[in-house]
Amino acid sequence: MSPMSIFRALLLFGAWLIAGLSVHAQTTRLVVPYPAGGATDSYARQLADELTKRGLQTIVENRPGASGMIAADYVARSKPDGLTLLVGSNSTLVNNAVLFAKMSYDPFKDFVPVAHFGYQPQVLIARANAPFGTIGEYVTYAKANPGKINRASVGSGSITNLCLALLDRAAGIQTTHVPYTGEAPMIQAMLGEQVDVYMGSIAQALPYIQSGKLRALAVFDQVRLDQFPNVPTLKESGYDIDALAWFGFVASAGTPPATVNRLNRLINEVLVTDTFSAKALQLGWIRRTGSADEFGRFIAKENDLWAPLIREMGLAKSM
Repeated sequence: MSPMSIFRALLLFGAWLIAGLSVHAQTTRLVVPYPAGGATDSYARQLADELTKRGLQTIVENRPGASGMIAADYVARSKPDGLTLLVGSNSTLVNNAVLFAKMSYDPFKDFVPVAHFGYQPQVLIARANAPFGTIGEYVTYAKANPGKINRASVGSGSITNLCLALLDRAAGIQTTHVPYTGEAPMIQAMLGEQVDVYMGSIAQALPYIQSGKLRALAVFDQVRLDQFPNVPTLKESGYDIDALAWFGFVASAGTPPATVNRLNRLINEVLVTDTFSAKALQLGWIRRTGSADEFGRFIAKENDLWAPLIREMGLAKSM
């Protein structure tokens, strides 16, 4: 090959490399605070696929651990350009600020809301050979065996822990909390009989319940679920506890409003389609839509609900 041919080849390679780096630099990352394979991760990947089809190159990045604080801190410190979004939740955007004495981010100052995208109806699930098969039997067993029931959650600040802690208080029982990094590890712990119960999404648990490996005891929602028509809500069982495991996107503080509005519009375009709604239901999700400002007001309302309750339970700054 002549020197000129080599030079031209190098120029073409350089142009290709620069173009590739440019595309990568413009990729939007959805940062999930849980391991791959869980309900939240699956939902985020569905959203990423649909956003990519609409011209917003999008990938999912998993950063699990520390009740979501590893992922939240990462996004809080990211460049405010709208290319790095946190899949935020009750725990990362509300509860952690009350529960933990030391935090590396401020959920109310370090983020701007982008879009509320849905919630997961939660179910209290037990291992198949647990010594209880209903919510009534669960309470009776717990009263007779204080601290013996091991209950799993996806983190101390998560709704999956706080709701069962509320149930402990309401029923006058004592159980032992065991945190995990995500729902998939919790299910494996259940199957291995390392824990007895957990509160989680219907999508992840459904195959195991249908196969008889796990049992559904109660639904933490206003109505019974189609997948479990014979499983009562917690309110039907005499406990006035209702909570949503909600999720939405936030970006680092300082992200331009025009960027936030563009992302919100694209995300909502996906959420309102019948095709995506059907996929969401299959994954155990109920979609939510709305403006960035509406999501911000929703977060504030959730803080007004849960922060006093966490303090009342004696859990504030306990971790």
